[in-house]
Amino acid sequence: MKLRDIGEFGLIYKVTAPFMDELPEGWTGVGDDCAVIPTTPGRVQVVTTDMLVENTHFILANTTPEDLGYKALAVNLSDIAATGATPRSAFISLAIPTHVEVEWISRFYAGLHELATQSGTLLLGGDTTRSPGDLVISITIFGDMAAADVKLRSLARPGDLVCLSGTIGDSPAGLRLLLDGVYDDTNPDHRALARMHHRPRPHLEEGLWLASHPAIHGMMDVSDGIDSDLRRIMEQAKVGMEIHLDALPISPQLQRVCREQGWDAAHLAATGGEDYCLVCTIDAQAFPRISQDFSHHFGTLLKAIGRVTSQPETFSYTCNGAAVTLAGHGFDHFT
Repeated sequence: MKLRDIGEFGLIYKVTAPFMDELPEGWTGVGDDCAVIPTTPGRVQVVTTDMLVENTHFILANTTPEDLGYKALAVNLSDIAATGATPRSAFISLAIPTHVEVEWISRFYAGLHELATQSGTLLLGGDTTRSPGDLVISITIFGDMAAADVKLRSLARPGDLVCLSGTIGDSPAGLRLLLDGVYDDTNPDHRALARMHHRPRPHLEEGLWLASHPAIHGMMDVSDGIDSDLRRIMEQAKVGMEIHLDALPISPQLQRVCREQGWDAAHLAATGGEDYCLVCTIDAQAFPRISQDFSHHFGTLLKAIGRVTSQPETFSYTCNGAAVTLAGHGFDHFT
């Protein structure tokens, strides 16, 4: 069997299944954005780790060291936000090729320090080694929260509305502009999309706020595109999804660039990934009040894009009421 036959998550579930059977009561392991470990009564520690590999997750020529350091921490903080926790400490491991200079590494850490300071995350240690090939960055973050507020993918319920805490599609569009060689630094829309790719904002405050509401059920961050990420919720919660492509929150700059380049905005938004806003499922009756309060608190919309259904692992798209099939799917490392 080849890795491409089962994909990234098929591989993860296959090799970790024996470990999941050994988890103590109250612990959450593989299958969510963070591991959850009970500590003192009523409190839990949450832990997440993420890796960025040169030429898979980033291209050195297309990013500054400061932006890469910022993003390396941001993608981990986004997992903390998806659980509703507060970040506390981080550990970073680097495998560094010999051609990378000390000045570059210092600038990388300056970008990381900027976001660490903003988020109140302390860097406590890690490991450094030589890489015979590409640059590899691995960060682990510890956070904590009230046990009663933990949000997991498995908590989604049939009848919930599927909602997003921000727009989607900007980051993959910024990457596509760079990779296609059509990026124009004088175009403000191009600059905005590229910045969303290089410096994604983890929705930490939104995650804390959403976690405090019992009517918010399942939650995760948008890292691989909603087409892929919502399937993770479906697998864990044993539910289905119906998503309305015409309801996806798409920014004005993305709409303009898609018209300019001839791209399908809805398809890019659904499958692109690396937007790092939050997707959550909300009790339908509570949604109007929560959406209004969210808007008052953050000045942005909590946008409903579909609903959770009772048909396990059945995923469907509609656009203007008609069934739609996407030509591609969200990101998977092996398929």
